[in-house]
Amino acid sequence: MSKRIELEFSNKYDRDHARQYLEKHRNGLWRRLSHLRDEQLARKALQLAGDPGVVLDLPCGAGRFWPLLAEHPTRMIIGADNSADMLRTARQGQADEVVQRVRTLQTSAFAIDLPDHSVDSIFCMRLLHHIGQAEHRMALLREFQRVSRDSVIVSLWVDGNFKAWKRKRLERRRQGEQPVSSGAESYQNRFVLPAATVEQEFEAAGFSIQKHLNFLPKYAMWRVYLLRKQ
Repeated sequence: MSKRIELEFSNKYDRDHARQYLEKHRNGLWRRLSHLRDEQLARKALQLAGDPGVVLDLPCGAGRFWPLLAEHPTRMIIGADNSADMLRTARQGQADEVVQRVRTLQTSAFAIDLPDHSVDSIFCMRLLHHIGQAEHRMALLREFQRVSRDSVIVSLWVDGNFKAWKRKRLERRRQGEQPVSSGAESYQNRFVLPAATVEQEFEAAGFSIQKHLNFLPKYAMWRVYLLRKQ
């Protein structure tokens, strides 16, 4: 790619933030239950994808899904992230028997340092909701289309549910409370995407939608898509 895409939020993942990210989903009953539901959806998506043998986990973060991916005894796992501190934290924070199964790779999701068609599936949890610009999402999806031989599993926030409606109402209220004279624009790094829009983008990038799985239907924003290369 001629111009490297850098998302502003990704610069915060130094050693301290990486450690906080590792602990976040282990603390509190709700977060533990949420993680179990994430795993349930991810496991179902992997099964529907045919239990792919070579999986690129990107971004892998602190390795939250490595134990799940390692449940398949012969699967080759590539744990990739833009942050070296994230990768270091993942290797230190996950069980040794899991880490031994993972090859780590520091790379950008927008310019993956792997050859064409080099993995069976790309596993991308909790990244797309950070990408507000359509051209950035298309760059990401086209890179996924280049590297994957068969499938892509992604999660993101979509509209058409109670939490999305509630979030939109809150954002409107905040905009109304912001002083007109301030001239300041609030920084935003999480986006609720219209399902119809993102599904059109999937197809434009060369994917067909095999299945979508909702975290909590009609209530939660999280949705997992299983995409197949056309």
